[in-house]
Amino acid sequence: MFSSIIKNLSILKKFLFINLIIFLFIGSLTIIYLSYVQPNLIKKKTSIHIQILNNTIQNLNRLNVKFNKEDIKNFLFSKRFLFQSVDRVVFLDEDYDIIADTNTLDLDPRSFSQRIDIVEFDISTNNNEIVTQEDKINQKKETELKEKISNYASSTNFGKPFTFTTESYQQFKLSTVKNLIINDTPSGYLLISENANEIKTAINERKTFIIRTAIFVGIVIFIFSLVLNRYFLKPIKNLVNFTQSIKERSKKRVDLTNLVKRNDELGMLSHSLSDMTNELQKRVNTAENFSTDLVHEIRNPLASLKSASEILSETSSNSEKEKLVKILSHDVERIERLITDYSQMLKDEVAITQEQMKNIDLEEVINSVVDDFNGIYFSKRGIKINFKIQKNGERYFIKGIENRIEQVLANLLENSISFSEDNKKIIVELKKNKNNKIQLSVVDEGRGFKEKNTEKIFKRFYSNRPEKFGEHSGLGLNIVKNLVDLHGGSVNASNNKAKNGARVDIYFPTIN
Repeated sequence: MFSSIIKNLSILKKFLFINLIIFLFIGSLTIIYLSYVQPNLIKKKTSIHIQILNNTIQNLNRLNVKFNKEDIKNFLFSKRFLFQSVDRVVFLDEDYDIIADTNTLDLDPRSFSQRIDIVEFDISTNNNEIVTQEDKINQKKETELKEKISNYASSTNFGKPFTFTTESYQQFKLSTVKNLIINDTPSGYLLISENANEIKTAINERKTFIIRTAIFVGIVIFIFSLVLNRYFLKPIKNLVNFTQSIKERSKKRVDLTNLVKRNDELGMLSHSLSDMTNELQKRVNTAENFSTDLVHEIRNPLASLKSASEILSETSSNSEKEKLVKILSHDVERIERLITDYSQMLKDEVAITQEQMKNIDLEEVINSVVDDFNGIYFSKRGIKINFKIQKNGERYFIKGIENRIEQVLANLLENSISFSEDNKKIIVELKKNKNNKIQLSVVDEGRGFKEKNTEKIFKRFYSNRPEKFGEHSGLGLNIVKNLVDLHGGSVNASNNKAKNGARVDIYFPTIN
């Protein structure tokens, strides 16, 4: 039951609920403790009273004191040392009439009390009124006292010492009564009383301490709850709402700006969550756009295939059939290239997230790629690729993934070769620019760029298409840009001013 209640509560409510349970538990123990404090303190006083009563009864029997006013008065006077720890001693007969009372005896009250109560009266007050009022109070007290002893006599505790308390304004009295048996004869009752304000004071002090402690703990819990709610629970709730809005694809997003600025663990979590969400959103958008673009690109060759196949079934000319077959073959190659490059791109994106960057030497990577391309295209088309490096006594190291840098250079070289005529040259340059960045350039002698804004050549499926378009998908330069961005670099395309042709420059940050 308890766990089911807590399970459905928020963190703040759980915190407050658990603290309430603990608070109630401690409060219950406190009430139990206070209920035992007063009886224990009274019990200590009672044990002293019992000892006084027993000593008094022994002395009465030993001295063979007669139970009358004169003998009892003389006994009190001669044995007053027995009662120095109490404030009042009263002897009563079996009819509950007072035989002797230290309050009415003409004795120094210091003989029966360790403290003197001083009462001040207004001298302008009429003495008769004072006496009358005092008589009324004494009569009332005497009546109450007789009722207490009468109740004792008729109770099951008769024969044993019986303790009771009376409380008035600023006074707490503790009294103990016992029946007297003198010379084996029931004679009356002996009552001793003591002002025990210290018991009340001790209890009040404990109550005050507990109340103050409870208030202090309550204030601490309240302040801690406010701090917990403001600096921890609300930010966590914002993070939950943020993730919920993403799950539900809500257009209204929770602002995490203030959370991201925090320097604690919640700030780190918010920053990581925000970055992860942006990256996932970017990937989703990229995948959606990519799929849309791919569908668009495939639709054109499919339309061409459909038209060519329809015409092919209706034409009888061999030359026309041969031409249509070439169109069909061209469009099939184009679709195949699109699907192949698209699949490879998706695989590359997955692989990139699993690969670790390390220090790589660009000179070695470029030499390897250039040698491979020269081995293929020099003998095939007479195209020569020259590698020029600016030697300044240092090595060209960057932080990256070696096979991805090879892929960047290979895509650039394939693009340059596709736009170059046979027996032309392509130059690959490696140097440091004035901004101390490593610059990798690929310069060809081909057609150059017709576009005034060369940035769009890096868009997906964009191509300044050569005649043999089936060899290209329009993804090569887009892959180059994505991989360069991954390595923290930038890429720029322009026309070669010295000669006809194109120039692509890549800038990598150096390793500090």
